[in-house]
Amino acid sequence: MHPPMQADWIDAPHDRLRVARLDLESGESIDDFELSYAVHGDPASLLPVTVALCAIGSSHHRLDFLIGDGKALDPRRTRILAIDAIGNGLSSSPSLSQRQARTDFPRFTIRDMVNSQKLLIDHLGIDVVDLVIGASMGGMQALQWAVSYPERVNKVVAMTPMAKSTAWSGAINHAARLALQSHAPDPVTCPDELARRWESWSVILQLLCARTPASVDRQFASPDEVRSWLTSRSNLWIDQGFDPLDWIYQSWAYDGHDVGGTPGFAGDTAAALRAIRARTLIVLPSLDLYNPVEAGLWAAEQIRDCDLVQVDTDAGHIMASAAESATARLLNRRIAEFCAK
Repeated sequence: MHPPMQADWIDAPHDRLRVARLDLESGESIDDFELSYAVHGDPASLLPVTVALCAIGSSHHRLDFLIGDGKALDPRRTRILAIDAIGNGLSSSPSLSQRQARTDFPRFTIRDMVNSQKLLIDHLGIDVVDLVIGASMGGMQALQWAVSYPERVNKVVAMTPMAKSTAWSGAINHAARLALQSHAPDPVTCPDELARRWESWSVILQLLCARTPASVDRQFASPDEVRSWLTSRSNLWIDQGFDPLDWIYQSWAYDGHDVGGTPGFAGDTAAALRAIRARTLIVLPSLDLYNPVEAGLWAAEQIRDCDLVQVDTDAGHIMASAAESATARLLNRRIAEFCAK
């Protein structure tokens, strides 16, 4: 079920790809697989195709701040497919599956997400994707697209990405999982604790790793204001209907990611990045307490045709969002310039 629309989201036509079974890297499969996506622009046009990818715990609305007339992703100039990742509660997920419900759902990887998206592209008869773009886990998927299907991608924009998940980001995700699973492996088995769990999770994912000390001090005048804001954020997540088990499954995919695990690279992350043919733009903040900036800098050094933009901002990981209006305008401009080259 689509979550309630938020003020800065764009309503667009939705569709679904349905296949009887999606085979996974692990050898397991997702039965009755469905991939949800939204289309911006005329789906029947011959304009170049953009694939827009969502971050962990987000939906096809994740990059809406970049979509619109005169913005980086202009539907008058490109057909935009905003695709919901496996496990986000709109595409096949532990919370949705009838045959593999909840903890019976198989674990999946970032590459499984990308492979499912490639099935959609094939189904739609698209030979080449002009641009693959994403932020955070979406940026990780974007780089994986360029490694897995180099002949199918012209350009990649990866904001706050990692080519290989770091121990630091894994520790963040583990702490967040502990917050959600404090009473049971499947959080919904203790519904009376759900609000407290989401608030504990919000402290980690919405504040401590998503922002920086400077941005928090600028936004809030006191600890009381922080606590009030965290309560409102947890209530928002509950209202959105996002299932905590879905986030947990996506976080496992996040932790296990390494483009070097792509067949043919034998775990060599640098070799996988050097094999990228697509023109690439990596965008980073000054400081990122979720996906360390160093991981993005290193990835940019390995990719042969890579532009690097490091934004002078104290926004932290949420730089690649609508949270900071000035930064959002800058991102729209720099991404549009990159795509126009």
